[in-house]
Amino acid sequence: MIAYIDRVNVSYAALTMNADLKFGPDTFGFAAGILFAGYLLFGVPGALIAERFGARAWLSCITVAWGVISGLIAFIHTPMQFFIVRFLLGAAEASLYPVAYSSFIPRWFGARERPLAIAVLLTSLQVSGIIGAPLAGWLLGVPVLGFKGWQVLFLLEAFPAIALGLTLPLWMADWPHQARWLHRDEQEFLKRRYEQEVAAKQTATKPYTVWQAFGDREVLKLCLIYFFWTTGFWGFNYWMPTILKGVSQWSNSKIGEALAIAMTISLVVSALTGYSSSKMNEKRWHGAGHLFLAAVGIAGGAYAHAPRVYFVFMVLTAIGVYAPMSVWWSYPTSFLSGAAAAGAVGLINSTGNIGGFVGPYITGWIKQATGSYLGAMLYLAGSLVIAAGLILTLRKRLPS
Repeated sequence: MIAYIDRVNVSYAALTMNADLKFGPDTFGFAAGILFAGYLLFGVPGALIAERFGARAWLSCITVAWGVISGLIAFIHTPMQFFIVRFLLGAAEASLYPVAYSSFIPRWFGARERPLAIAVLLTSLQVSGIIGAPLAGWLLGVPVLGFKGWQVLFLLEAFPAIALGLTLPLWMADWPHQARWLHRDEQEFLKRRYEQEVAAKQTATKPYTVWQAFGDREVLKLCLIYFFWTTGFWGFNYWMPTILKGVSQWSNSKIGEALAIAMTISLVVSALTGYSSSKMNEKRWHGAGHLFLAAVGIAGGAYAHAPRVYFVFMVLTAIGVYAPMSVWWSYPTSFLSGAAAAGAVGLINSTGNIGGFVGPYITGWIKQATGSYLGAMLYLAGSLVIAAGLILTLRKRLPS
């Protein structure tokens, strides 16, 4: 929740910050997207460091780091400062999800439980919107001690990350057998199950090294899918408050409330998707179907001029881009484990998130060039259609 709030709060700050600092759509789009350049460079190394030296300590360090960096955005004055701080924020956050998906989750949850477990973890994406959107909408109108509302937003939302990072090592465990809150037999059961799963993967297929995982056809296909998905995902997320403001002319507070409603609906559907995938042991259509829905939402919203009509399409998009996440991140660890899984998930997350640069930047560039969001929204919708189609080419049954 804290990571996502610190990553997307710039989309709410833009409602007043861009005018104060005289940032155009292309400047904001580039700054929003350059975060993912940091992802590209530091996602894989961070995941491998965590797997080698301890995930708990690594998460503690990067959480404090991104809290400090996020707070620095309150003091920017020039586009270059904006670009640098956003890049550093991406570098600090880059390995969070790879470490969670490849190191923590597989050690605690079996293969069939994993989609539901990840679905619960990823409720943080929508919950952060449910909390962060109304809070941001309110803070934008609350100057404090000479700081404008958007500056207060960045400073206030930096403190939870720093506090969490400092306390994380006290109550998190790297492995089940190190967890003080489990009985001895529970620790042994989870440890044995994880070891049996790793052994089964290595028996069914050749053991993967990190470099072999990087060259695996299925892993490379996952990178390509995630690129097109995140192009639409982040283009939608970073520009959604600004576009809704332009369509509706609602107050910042009302926009925050509307986004909270959309995220609440998306959250319910995401939880049901993770449950359904675990129950049916099916991943491909649970992912592709929702991405097709998101494409319809973005394309329909591009032609909507009435606020309530746009809001309906916005909800469809929010459902479509968020709901498949739990299913998606359970896929790589269904045929990879250990360092190979950590490296592959880091690679998928990092290279895929190049789309996180492309989506926001292209949206801002097209808006600057044409004066309209229409072409940009159709581009984002097309990216989601490609991602959905590629998901259907993944193997139905994996060796494990």
